[in-house]
Amino acid sequence: MINEQQNLSDAGQKMHLLNLELEDLEKWVQSIGQPKFRGKQIYQWLYVERVTEFDAMTNLPQKLRDQLKETAVIYTMREVTRQVSTDGTIKWLWELYDGSTIETVLMRHDYGNSVCVSSQVGCRMGCTFCASTLGGLVRNLTGGEVVEQLLNVQRFLDEEEERVSSVVLMGSGEPMENYDEVMKFVDIINDQNGLKIGARHITISTSGLVPAIRRLADEKRQITMAISLHATRDDIRSALMPINRRWGIDELLETCRYYIRQTGRRISFEYALVGGQNDDLAHARELAGLLTNIDCHVNLIPVNYVPERNYTRTPKDQIRAFVNELNRLGVNATVRREKGHDIAAACGQLRAEQGRS
Repeated sequence: MINEQQNLSDAGQKMHLLNLELEDLEKWVQSIGQPKFRGKQIYQWLYVERVTEFDAMTNLPQKLRDQLKETAVIYTMREVTRQVSTDGTIKWLWELYDGSTIETVLMRHDYGNSVCVSSQVGCRMGCTFCASTLGGLVRNLTGGEVVEQLLNVQRFLDEEEERVSSVVLMGSGEPMENYDEVMKFVDIINDQNGLKIGARHITISTSGLVPAIRRLADEKRQITMAISLHATRDDIRSALMPINRRWGIDELLETCRYYIRQTGRRISFEYALVGGQNDDLAHARELAGLLTNIDCHVNLIPVNYVPERNYTRTPKDQIRAFVNELNRLGVNATVRREKGHDIAAACGQLRAEQGRS
């Protein structure tokens, strides 16, 4: 992991090796005059041994290691700050080579370690309950920059002899707007020559980009799809999520049905409970009606406090009543267990705080 003293200035000028799938890495080493098998050796050093310096790749000739130093980089970001919650959740703020900042979160569960990565610097979806959108979209991340976040956390876990169990793309950004780079990330971490994270242990969350969901459905990937629904009526959802003005609830849900038919995979619907807006029993009944005959799970999320927003959290007894009503009506629903509530763990909060300081 790059420390604060290391210089990032040349990272954007050299080949970022974490941005290459194995086949591409093999082709790249051939392009610099090396035999193809060196690509697989480098790949194993990156993902199995998880080295951070070329000199650590001891089965490579010194001449090749020197060549790599001149033409390539492994890590392109440095840690700006780290927050640790009393529940074990850790949130990192990274500075990229161009001065942009992104966040990554490690969440510890009974069933393993989950890592939430960012796919964009900022976000332009404009969801009013999310801190990620406050500064708009700066740029997409490359697949390698998303991979680097995960490797940084895995190297941290290596010190505890633990590993990443699952990955969620729910951090800053709309993953489906950065589709090609996100799928590159998925393919790299899924590769059996490297991190070997199973497709069903990878979750992509989207605010509802219908064409991208259909594209993913047609590719029949076995990743988990999470849809940010958050409302039962178009007027409410459009107020919370401007994307609904482009693709309304009916079209989104029909696309979800298509996804299920194509992949055979159940969908997860995320529903942020916003006090006084979408959280009474009438909304629960409407939600159950919308999801009739859709193979799904509803993940209820008490809205996070964001200083720039004026939303209130739904009282705990009302949350219990909401989930009980969904269950009574045959909808599989649970309340997300909150992680990192005592730190800036919501998407974009730490980055926003850094910007205000």
